[in-house]
Amino acid sequence: MCKSTQYFTSIWVIGCMKRKIYQELLRWKQEEQGRCALLIDGARRVGKSYIVREFANNEYRSSLIIDFSVTRAEVKQLFAEYAGDIDMLFLNLTGIYNVTLHHRESLVVFDEVQECPMARQAIKHLVADGRYDYIETGSLVSINRNVKHIVIPSEERRITLHPMDFEEFLWAVGNETLMDAIRTNFNHLKPMGLLHRKAMELLRQYLIVGGMPQAVQTFVDTKSFERTDRAKRDILALYKADISKYATGFEMYVTDIFDQIPSQLQRHERRFKLSSVANGIRMRNLQSSFFWLGEAMTVNIAYNTTEPNIGLGMNTEHSSLKCYLADTGLLVSMAFNEKNIVSDELYRKLLLDKLEVNAGMLMENLVAQMLRAAGHKLYFYSNSSRSEASSRMEIDFLISKPSITSRHNISPIEVKSGKRITISSLNKMIAKYGNYLSTPFVVHPADLEKRNGIVCLPVYMVPLL
Repeated sequence: MCKSTQYFTSIWVIGCMKRKIYQELLRWKQEEQGRCALLIDGARRVGKSYIVREFANNEYRSSLIIDFSVTRAEVKQLFAEYAGDIDMLFLNLTGIYNVTLHHRESLVVFDEVQECPMARQAIKHLVADGRYDYIETGSLVSINRNVKHIVIPSEERRITLHPMDFEEFLWAVGNETLMDAIRTNFNHLKPMGLLHRKAMELLRQYLIVGGMPQAVQTFVDTKSFERTDRAKRDILALYKADISKYATGFEMYVTDIFDQIPSQLQRHERRFKLSSVANGIRMRNLQSSFFWLGEAMTVNIAYNTTEPNIGLGMNTEHSSLKCYLADTGLLVSMAFNEKNIVSDELYRKLLLDKLEVNAGMLMENLVAQMLRAAGHKLYFYSNSSRSEASSRMEIDFLISKPSITSRHNISPIEVKSGKRITISSLNKMIAKYGNYLSTPFVVHPADLEKRNGIVCLPVYMVPLL
């Protein structure tokens, strides 16, 4: 395994994998100078603990790392016992962990901070004290669960670590240049030409392997899809265990929703069918379950918006939603689980696009994953009007520009998995809501092409939207 400590434009090499969040950690350290703590949240197994440890080891003179998921109860008790005496708190902690801390040159890490709420509450006073920098990590669902009896510190800045994006995956498999070419062609809206086939080959690898660091590292080390699949199933088993542990009181609904994601996405209309959970059930009975999965960041939820204008979030129907798995590689392992393992042969058919399967669900899930990693909230548009054919349409995603420059701020996105492209819904939206719309996109497996004001975009360019 690669152990390089080399920099690539301030993006750290972890094992053989670079993560972009390292740049955000550096910026926080340099700009804040201890004036606020950093709270890194994200799904389990996305690499939060590992990157923070690497950051601590390489950017500070010394560090104190407390993993509250395994530390003794006596250590947790120190944060209650010495809540008002920082000197005694660190006298005990440095003695227990045999660490020397240096003023403004050391980092204190509270890993899995949700397991010690009093440590999180102490952040307010520790930041005010100003001796050291502080980073907390944890899963959002469990962080929010363990706050009933503490004061949540305002001195926290939250950032989210997602699964590895396509560019990070390219770096992991040894391709340092392709994304630069993709970015250049996207900026000029030019086709990739000879590089398109290579980009799609690697994109299919990413779709299959996914972006969970454990699975990516297994693939890099072994080149075995079967062993990679085992790594992904270990993560899925962990997610199921988390549901049993944390989704107290509605774990049956959460489990059912989670298990049904592949079959729900397999449907032509990918909106989640509530009756599949229980006949006659309403969204108000399931809202907590969807909210829990969203906070755990194991899924990406898209809501139906009733009008494609600037305020997408103000016009949502929360009873109408799509539920995507947060990592498409995990979705592949869930979808093809007849023998509890996906063979190399089946994976290679997927890689060559020769498997008889509804590729649309995988492609749409991948686009959702890419849009979320790029910072977009997920919305779609669905109107099933029986009286007005011109209003009847389904648009897979709507995204807004990062800055509002005019009325034309919303880009509709249709996702197509095959070579034939029908865009009747997109044409209807342009005709009806043209005053609201920026560039319309069709995401497809072919090279970039412009058709009458619509940009047909290869899926590997979605992270640049």
